[in-house]
Amino acid sequence: MEMQQVRYFLALSGTLNFTRAAEECNVTQPALTRAIKTLEDELGGELLRRERQHSHLTELGRRMLPLLQQCYDAATSAKSLAKAVQSSDVAPLNVTISSSVNIALLVSPFTELFRAYPGVHLKISRGSPTAVVDALKNGAVELAVAGPLGAAWDRLDTWPLFQEEIELVVNSDHPLARRNESDVALDQLAGEPVLSRIDWETSEELSRRLAAKGFTPQAAHEVETDHDLLALLEANAGVGFVSTTAPRSSSVRRLKLRDVDISRVVAVYAVAGRHRSPVATTLLNLLRSTDWSPFGVSEPA
Repeated sequence: MEMQQVRYFLALSGTLNFTRAAEECNVTQPALTRAIKTLEDELGGELLRRERQHSHLTELGRRMLPLLQQCYDAATSAKSLAKAVQSSDVAPLNVTISSSVNIALLVSPFTELFRAYPGVHLKISRGSPTAVVDALKNGAVELAVAGPLGAAWDRLDTWPLFQEEIELVVNSDHPLARRNESDVALDQLAGEPVLSRIDWETSEELSRRLAAKGFTPQAAHEVETDHDLLALLEANAGVGFVSTTAPRSSSVRRLKLRDVDISRVVAVYAVAGRHRSPVATTLLNLLRSTDWSPFGVSEPA
């Protein structure tokens, strides 16, 4: 099936007249008739039936009309986008952000990126640490923003952005929240159900640090995102841990751990040796030059 055939059929469906459709498409009537006949052969039936002066679409023609219109519109849009990309009017950029990174942190660098590239076409995906690494490996994205990815892949270039603390979060009505102290000791968490994070970059380090202090969390519910964690905390389903920059809720209170210091580094990642587009390089530089201190974080150690 050729787009030219589809264009002829769309014109014919609007005019129901071969002569007027040919004039509209700026072709001869025999050429348009041959194209429609070829399209009918490919689709396996008549699309338009001529009955004296009252031609009409067949049942097949009526069913094909919205599908072929959609097909033609998509092809036209793709052609326009390709032309814009070639003329640098549009700069596509695929970025993946870990589910544990609050996208609100990136508003400022994104704003500057849009100023530098008004035609940027940004595609953002979210996922677990494994999904972040896979997206970089297979070339689906040029840049990634995530917490520590460890030794997941030795071809990763890493630029640390900031360091943030890991805090305890509890429901505002929880006994720990109603105390005057802003911090708690680990032994005060004895018997508390601790919400677990699935595929959180900080999970292993957090467990290791807590175990070193003799604390083994009593596992409770499992969640994937900060928003899900906050929802369960609002339901008073237990206690949990979040990073400093995680979304906040008026229904929960954050507390410091008195006898253990846990933090993580958020970084931007790319594949070493792989070509980066100008727009990706610009975003990388913007991320590295951003002042993150207003978010309550510190320079990476």
